[in-house]
Amino acid sequence: MTKISIKLGIVFFLIIFSLEIFMFFFLHSALVDSRIEEEFLSLQTRGNAHRDILEKHFDTDTISHVTLMESEANTDVVITDMNGKILGSSVKSYEVQDHINRSDSDIPRGGEVVDNNWKEGKFISTVSPIDLDGKTSGKVFMFQETESIHSLIERINKHFILTGIIAVFLTLIVIIFLSKGLAKPLIKMKEATSKISKGDFTISLPKNRNDELGDLADSISQLASDLNYLKLERNDFLASISHELRTPLTYIKGYADIIHKRNLSNEDRDKYLNIIHEEANRLSDLIKDLFDLAKMDKNSFIIQKKAIDLTDFITKIEQKFSPAFHEKEMDFEVVCPEGVYIMADPIRLEQIIFNLLDNAIKYSPSGGKTILAVSSKKKDVSIKVRDNGKGIPEEDLPYILNRFYRVDKSRTRSLGGTGLGLAIVKELVLAHGGTISVKSKEGIGTEFELVFKGADSIENDTIS
Repeated sequence: MTKISIKLGIVFFLIIFSLEIFMFFFLHSALVDSRIEEEFLSLQTRGNAHRDILEKHFDTDTISHVTLMESEANTDVVITDMNGKILGSSVKSYEVQDHINRSDSDIPRGGEVVDNNWKEGKFISTVSPIDLDGKTSGKVFMFQETESIHSLIERINKHFILTGIIAVFLTLIVIIFLSKGLAKPLIKMKEATSKISKGDFTISLPKNRNDELGDLADSISQLASDLNYLKLERNDFLASISHELRTPLTYIKGYADIIHKRNLSNEDRDKYLNIIHEEANRLSDLIKDLFDLAKMDKNSFIIQKKAIDLTDFITKIEQKFSPAFHEKEMDFEVVCPEGVYIMADPIRLEQIIFNLLDNAIKYSPSGGKTILAVSSKKKDVSIKVRDNGKGIPEEDLPYILNRFYRVDKSRTRSLGGTGLGLAIVKELVLAHGGTISVKSKEGIGTEFELVFKGADSIENDTIS
């Protein structure tokens, strides 16, 4: 398997190498063209200088002097009249005759290039006009062998090749360190995800980067933390459900064996049958709650929303629960203003409030007080259930809505329940698009607050 550092290195090298080739080609072409242009300009300037001298003294001595000077330079000069007759030359005439014949009769004052084929020709050449008394009387041809230009370009090529080799070498070094620097955190993340896939969530990734790789490392660390929490929660869930199922089944099996194997009086038989009936009901409630939670997890739990007048709705709940509070010698106070409406499923909303009020009865002492209060704030409606029971420890508050979570770790059965009631309440509230929060202090009491959108802010519809 090819390592990611090698892949990154190859990709970076190809990209940078392609850019270097393009830049070197562009720079080489520009430099060569510039140097060639300088050679032509220099040759043209030299010819114009000779032309200026000859225009002042256009005679045999001056012509000879000019040709003599050029014979000692790396350039050559040929001076002709307007008909192309050579008056003076520092080079053999047959070698340049073709260039002379190619010259136009109408030559601009600054001169012009006669032959610029430096790649294949032996010479490059320019021509400058000699004007006497406002009339062109002769021409000054300047020649330079292309061998010197080829030598110049060869030197440039050598410099470029050497520079290119150094650039490629430095590029390789930079890419090696760069690819390893980029690949190292990716390799660590790959190793971390491999550990996660094997169920090991004890990973440690560096958190000193403020870029996308740092964000990815944080995301992987958070994923490991969440998966570890889910693993622990799943184990707790399995342990809890095993306990909750085993307990009623043990009661049912044990008392059924007693009834089956012993000769009991009618009174004892009825007592044991009642226990079996109670445990069967408890088991049935547990299974029903588990099925409800499973449906919520699959998003197949149907919520039939409609406008609910909370005044009538809360009044009916008060009538249903008042006897239970009265039996435990507790006060039950309801506060609900007129004209408050929400969009909700009445059956599920009743289930939510029933669960909260049932908890208030279970965990409050005789003589306690529970308040069910409704209020509206702008477009939101708040429903609060507040009691003055024994309260919830601060360390348990973040988990009180989790499935099977119990503040009483001893799992006593005196208070009943399956440990799923508040979890179902949370899921039902969220399914309505609402929020649930809880505040509690030990020895003072607990307050659950549900917040829903008012009926005037949601259209009547059915949500599944």
